[in-house]
Amino acid sequence: MKIMVETSAHHVHVCRETLDVLYGEGYQLTNKKDLSQPGQFACFEKVTVVGPRGEMTMSILGPERPEDQVEVSLTDARKLGVTAPIRESGNVAGTPGCKLVGPKGEVEIAQGVIAAQRHIHFDPKTAEEYGLKDKQLVSVKVGMGTGRETVFGDVVVRVSPKYAPAMHIDTDESNAAGLSGTVDGEIIA
Repeated sequence: MKIMVETSAHHVHVCRETLDVLYGEGYQLTNKKDLSQPGQFACFEKVTVVGPRGEMTMSILGPERPEDQVEVSLTDARKLGVTAPIRESGNVAGTPGCKLVGPKGEVEIAQGVIAAQRHIHFDPKTAEEYGLKDKQLVSVKVGMGTGRETVFGDVVVRVSPKYAPAMHIDTDESNAAGLSGTVDGEIIA
């Protein structure tokens, strides 16, 4: 069972209130590039993420979300000085916070910094064709022919009519497997 594997670099999701502070009241995010998931896009807008030990500039992904979220690799988290738990996107309860700085203002978020758990998005029809269910854990083999073939375990399957089939890993995971750009993976368990 083949699946497209994409590397998801560090990024920020913001709620309406935070966007108003960072970029000005009523500001609208500008689509730079559509992403593989329907309705999701990389923005021209960036913010500076400030942690106890360092800071990094990150792109905002749109559209706006109900809660602020900063997705980093574990290497990024160390640079920021934050202990980012591995969580599914959207599960930010009890996670560390940070400061977000934009051109018009700054916001201290009390929680929201995570290292996203590796995952596969599926629409219900494709998940059924693959015999997979929402929240199921699978393993995926990547890097065939690179000299760094890797099997990623604990890949959570996420099923929604809003999704298109794609696996997402962070830059640490991609670098460990020697991947470049979008590649094919094989679901093996």
